[in-house]
Amino acid sequence: MAERRYNVTLKEIIDEFNLEAIHLPMDASKLLVNETELNRPGLQLIGFYEYFNNERIQIVGKTEFAYLATLEEDVRKERLEMLFAQHIPSLIITRELPYFPEMTELAQKYEVPLLRCKENTSAFMAALIAYLNLHLAPRITRHGVLMEVCGEGMLILGESGVGKSETAVELIKRGHRLVADDAVEIRKVSNISLVGSSPENIRHFLELRGIGIVNARRLFGMGAVKVTEKIDMIVELEPWDSEKVYDRMGVDMQYTSILGVKIPCSTIPVKPGRNLAVILEVAAMNNRQKKMGYNAAQELLHNLGMDVVPTTPEVKEEWDSFS
Repeated sequence: MAERRYNVTLKEIIDEFNLEAIHLPMDASKLLVNETELNRPGLQLIGFYEYFNNERIQIVGKTEFAYLATLEEDVRKERLEMLFAQHIPSLIITRELPYFPEMTELAQKYEVPLLRCKENTSAFMAALIAYLNLHLAPRITRHGVLMEVCGEGMLILGESGVGKSETAVELIKRGHRLVADDAVEIRKVSNISLVGSSPENIRHFLELRGIGIVNARRLFGMGAVKVTEKIDMIVELEPWDSEKVYDRMGVDMQYTSILGVKIPCSTIPVKPGRNLAVILEVAAMNNRQKKMGYNAAQELLHNLGMDVVPTTPEVKEEWDSFS
């Protein structure tokens, strides 16, 4: 099954980076960009088009401008026409550099958007790549709650009615922040990072059985909510099963894969008398300690003079990192 591709409109990019529109062939909200990478067409300006991806936005900075300025007018127009004829999604000039008259002529001929920005080339490209990586990232939606707890992005999963939203309210009252309830939109922003957010139409709303829908931002203030958060760990809530053996040491690291990214996960049984908010706070702080190189289970076993043989390659790798 082919991976779904997402789009961002050129108007959104123009508004986000305050770009000057020198030429737009049509309404910018109808022009779509679906490639996260950018290109500085240095090689293309000398005529090399092997492996050229014409879906990338083209960036012309001081170096490209200086090279074009050295060319005779007819040669410059020929080189630029070869580039514009590729039907690129846009050409952006940085540093508010002047543009050559043939650029506007060719932009009109081949219906290519011609834009300009004030920022220097490297800073603008870094910001635009980060923006495109976020908005064009592969994504899925999971049923759950996403919280920022002790600085850790915690995705809380579990069956409907297990107490996810109620636990979220208790965490909010303890000073932590809500990102999403019920539907969590998860984006893969890099090969090792997932970022979660809430669909805009249900952002900051919580459903509590017996009470109904509440707005966390209005009830608890702006400090109780957050728009996006990196997912650092996953907690699965499930009803207590007396026949199931739950992890009591935390030596073996468990992982859940989402969009190909492995995230540490824990299963926490739910039964009357357990303070889930406090347990999740401890889970978040413990996860942070492990990322910083400290494992309490390892230290305890070391103090007791016991050795533990890791049971899987993943656990062995994790274990070795603390040794």
